[in-house]
This record gives sequence, structure tokens and C-alpha cells, in this order.
Amino acid sequence: MNFIRFSDLCAQGRVQGQRVFIRADLNVPQDDAGQITEDTRIRASLACIRLALDAGAAVMVTSHLGRPTEGQFKPEDSLAPVAARLGELLGRPVPLVSHWLNGVEVQPGQMVLLENCRLNPGEKKNNTELAQKMARLCDIFVHDAFGTAHRAEASTYGIAQFAKVACAGPLLAAEMDAIAQALAAPKRPLVAIVAGSKVSTKLSILEALAKNVDQLIVGGGIANTFMLAAGLPIGKSLAEADLVGQAQAVIAAMKARGAEVPIPTDVVVAKRFAADAPATIKKASEVESDDLILDIGPETTARLAAQLMAAGTIVWNGPVGVFEFDAFAQGTEGIARAIAASPAFSIAGGGDTLAAIAKYGIEKQVGYISTGGGAFLEVLEGKTLPAFEILQKRAAG
Repeated sequence: MNFIRFSDLCAQGRVQGQRVFIRADLNVPQDDAGQITEDTRIRASLACIRLALDAGAAVMVTSHLGRPTEGQFKPEDSLAPVAARLGELLGRPVPLVSHWLNGVEVQPGQMVLLENCRLNPGEKKNNTELAQKMARLCDIFVHDAFGTAHRAEASTYGIAQFAKVACAGPLLAAEMDAIAQALAAPKRPLVAIVAGSKVSTKLSILEALAKNVDQLIVGGGIANTFMLAAGLPIGKSLAEADLVGQAQAVIAAMKARGAEVPIPTDVVVAKRFAADAPATIKKASEVESDDLILDIGPETTARLAAQLMAAGTIVWNGPVGVFEFDAFAQGTEGIARAIAASPAFSIAGGGDTLAAIAKYGIEKQVGYISTGGGAFLEVLEGKTLPAFEILQKRAAG
């Protein structure tokens, strides 16, 4: 992917004295008292902000927070707690500016935080007049919010159209690089793990990946539907019988290319969905009518782990079992540890996937951990994200 990198502009001395507008993702969770409960996104944004400040820019940063109603400010929509936390982390005051569209006072070497951008009428619909107002505030627009890269909004897309210079910040650039490495020019074999409760929520992803990957490992409720498609019993397990035809089409599409969807040969079952339910390992062909499949079995785990160890590239979205319950976590742990040990380049994304990575402490062994959620899933679907499209267009002149 060809795009302008903010880090390159800084290294070239092109940022000194310039007005830099950074669209960050500072959408952090808060408790009922408005206290920030988890600040990972704020910490992740610091690299871009420090880069701009160190380069001598006059820095403006904005983000959305929550789901405010455009044009109707409420105290809980304010970025004030974020400004306070940013100030603590940067060791400097971070003024919060409201009503910023008609002009912002900020000097080179200083920064301000612009109030919740989703309060501006026209933000979500990418209003042209609003985007032009934002663009007039700056010399350089920096998109550093991958979590919003799948949305064409005024502060993510429109401003990039009209700003004098539009570039990718370090967070977004890293995502773009990792996605290109994993999907645009992957080292083979390319193995994708797609797991979740329902085929229907991931069908377009499965169909897109079926055209490109060498192995498509399915897990969770999705695997149950694929087991049905393969003629195996699944008892009272979560599945979507009406999508068996689509699952069979994915299997056939993979087979036609000499690729495969590995179907579990053994599973871990229980009679009820509970952490303390007795777990039983069974052959996939011997699941009883009152069984719930809650994990893949050790034989299947070992076979999949061997495939992952032989992979060139791994894309991971979703745990393969109910890993929150320790009795049904061995499959997901086995997959996680195989990814960690594999020499393959690995990219992982999605909330449950990140939770599994954290549970097994393999953060440093995964090639790239995507922070994008919905944006990551749209990339897997084969969609071109609006942020990628406009930044590439602007780089091309």
C-alpha cells in the first residue's frame, strides 16, 4: 500500500511550525462516575502525539467518545477525563477546546485536545462543509485511529480529502503494513482461523477467505455448522442448520483449489453450558443427542497446531471453544501456543481473540495484534477500508 507516513514527514523536517490535526482513537471505557477504567487506547495514541510535539508542530488532537447525539452536548460525552489522563501521561497540561470549528489557538510545541468530534452536526454523514472547516484548521492531517478506518466520517475521511497533506500516523501505518503483509502478499501457506458463535455473522468473511487461504480453520458455533455440513452429529450444540448449504459451498470452494477446511475429529462435550459442567472428550462421530460441543478435542488441537507450525502466514479471529471456562479452554490454548511458537507471520484481531492472547500471555509472540474490531473484520471480508482508500488516493496526488 502506498501512503504518506507521518513519521517520514517528521524525519524530513516538514512538520516544524506546521499545524497538525491528529484524528486519534481515544474512545475509552468509563465507570458511572466518569472515571476511565482502561486507558490502552490513550497510551497507544502517545507515539503519534509525541512525534508531532518533538517535531515542533502546533498539535490538535480529536476523537469520538461514546455515542453522542450530534449537536447536543451532555457532560458524559466530554473528553475532559481523556484530557486529564493525557496530561498525566505526557507530563504537561492538555487544554480541552470546545466549539473549535471556527479556529483554534495553539502554538508550535504545544497541543490541545478538541472536544468530542461526534458532537459536530454532519460528522457521521461525512458532511462536506464540516470536513472543509476541519481541513482549514491544519496544514497536515494525520489519521491514527484504525478503529474508525472502516467508517467514512468527516473527521476520518472528509478532512483527508481537503487537507493540504493527509497521512497515516504510526498506529494506522502499522495496521496497514500488517494487513498488506498478511493478505496482500502473504507468505504461504496462509492459514486463517475464523471462530465465533454464528456462521451468519462471519459468512462474508468465510467466503472471501475461501478464495485466498490454504487452510481455513473454523471454531466455536461456526465449526458446529461445518460439522453438520460434513454429515457429523452435533447433539444440541449451537449451530445454524439453515446455513449448512453455504458451509458446504465454502468447503467445496476450498477443495477445488486444493485447500481445505479441517473438520474436527474429536470434541469436548458437556450436558449443560456451565463452568462446572463435567467435560468429556468424544470422537466427532459419537456426539450424543443431548451433548453440547464446547471445545475441540486434543487430537484435533494437535493436528491444527501442526498446520500452524508449518504455516507461512496466520490470520486469527476468534477462540475455538468456550475458553472462559477452564474445562473447555484447552483447544484455544493449544491454538494460541502454536501461533506463538510458529515461525509464521501472525496477525490477530477481535475482542475475544485479544482476551485469549492476554489470558495465555502470548502478546510478544504474535506478529501483529490489531486493535480495530469492526475494521479488522471488514479487511478480512476483502473490503477496502475508506481510510486506506483516501490516504492512498492522496499519496498518489
